[in-house]
Amino acid sequence: MTIFKRYIALFLIFIVITLLWNTLAMYPLKIFVVFMHEVSHGLTAIATGGSIVEIEINPQQGGHAVTKGGSRFWTLSAGYLGSLLWGGVILLLAARTHLDKGVSVLIGIGMVVITIAFGSDRFTYLFGIGFGVTLIAIGMFLPEVVNDWILRVIGMTSCLYAILDIKSDVLDRSNLRSDARMLAEETKFLTTEIWGLLWIVIAIVLTVWFLYLSGKTTDTTESENTDTATTEVS
Repeated sequence: MTIFKRYIALFLIFIVITLLWNTLAMYPLKIFVVFMHEVSHGLTAIATGGSIVEIEINPQQGGHAVTKGGSRFWTLSAGYLGSLLWGGVILLLAARTHLDKGVSVLIGIGMVVITIAFGSDRFTYLFGIGFGVTLIAIGMFLPEVVNDWILRVIGMTSCLYAILDIKSDVLDRSNLRSDARMLAEETKFLTTEIWGLLWIVIAIVLTVWFLYLSGKTTDTTESENTDTATTEVS
């Protein structure tokens, strides 16, 4: 696939996601991003010396991660940017490798394990295990190309949702437990709005960077295309 076709494909995915954003079709993907948001909080707590107590998501596209110990600053910061980074990595793996089936299975297994270990309510268990098992089945039984497109859609949705989630949390002054508000309380020197603006700028820059990298042709692809062209000429 040429660079032009790669970027056209990403643009078409973006258009489809945008058009379907407020429909039922996007609902499972949005809940998946919320799940990854909360998991990012938990993993960062572990990485900074703490632990996860529980993870919960709800049908209203909300949730929480209860952690113990670790760096509160980095744990709070990890939610929005964590789901964005997960999305970017998934998008890059889909666009620049031939590991799509394995990636789908790995994400699915991770969701099931984390849900069983830290899930705290029925909806979290049903979604985490259900979505995880679905991804495992997709990776095991559907072709590489299907996994490739599904992962691209998941990755793109994660990137876009992170940006919109930050915006809505900052504008919703009734949400006293948003990450931006709690981080402002923790640091004292930056307001909720400033933290939100900072995260939005970072999120937009990273999203554009991920999209740029996803559209570039890898050295392997270029080599394959050259070999194919040589074969056809001879």
